[in-house]
Amino acid sequence: MLNCFTKRGMVCALLLSWSFACLLPNVACAVVLRDDRQMDVTISNPPQRIVSLLPSLTETVCALGQCSRLVGVDRYSNWPSSIVKLPRMGGGIDPNIESIVALKPDLVLMATSARGVERLQSLGLTVLTLEPKNHADIQRTLRVIGQALGLSSVESERTWQELDTGLREVSQSIPNYAKLQKVYFEVSPVPYGAGESSFIGETLQRLGAQNILSASMGAFPQVNPEFVVRAQPDIIMVGDSNLSNMLARPGWKKLTAMQSQRVCTFTKNESEVLSRPGPRMGEAARIMAKCLIDKSSQLQKASP
Repeated sequence: MLNCFTKRGMVCALLLSWSFACLLPNVACAVVLRDDRQMDVTISNPPQRIVSLLPSLTETVCALGQCSRLVGVDRYSNWPSSIVKLPRMGGGIDPNIESIVALKPDLVLMATSARGVERLQSLGLTVLTLEPKNHADIQRTLRVIGQALGLSSVESERTWQELDTGLREVSQSIPNYAKLQKVYFEVSPVPYGAGESSFIGETLQRLGAQNILSASMGAFPQVNPEFVVRAQPDIIMVGDSNLSNMLARPGWKKLTAMQSQRVCTFTKNESEVLSRPGPRMGEAARIMAKCLIDKSSQLQKASP
């Protein structure tokens, strides 16, 4: 807390006056935010023209009620429907620099792993890089983007509480027989799986499932197919386009989960919801919860 009863009282009074002025309508105040590159980004005025190059960031802007400020998005952003007709600016690995600059954005949101950040900055654009990877990151990203947009912390926190409450309600709906099931969640046919420390793994844990990929293996580790055979998961979760790859792996047809048809295959739309660490985490939890309940029910019926 500022102490205005020191010999620096005059400076302190000025700072307090500036702080209170920033709370008044129509008064613009610069904010300095630390992004995920650990770089300080100064935003002089609340941005009105935003380009977002990561679906989870696009969805976060909209979850905060600010979809109308978006003027361009990456090729994969497709939710909510109001942004579908916005100009497409490429993706994280191939952003269309000329098209982005032509839109004259006052803020560009990008992943830390995206290309072109330095180039856009050299052209005078304000770039904020954020790449949420777990539930805590989702909450922090909401807060940082809210600050960047000039919203109050109350608004960002309220949005987070709504998301977290939705996830908690889903977790409370899981019957006891569907808990403690061993789950393998595959995110890529290489194969890569979702470990305990990933946002997918954290959701599974809150739903009461046991992930066969421990946190020590990393968020999204490359998995030896033999490891999965040895682990014998009760339930397998995978995108429907990856299922054929699984069946071709040595020994996988003999997995109990395969033989008992305890494999949940997700549609493209469902896979998008599940793979984006953002404000649709409650919807992702519902998709996984349905899988757990349905397949655990099969397991319970099969038990003697």
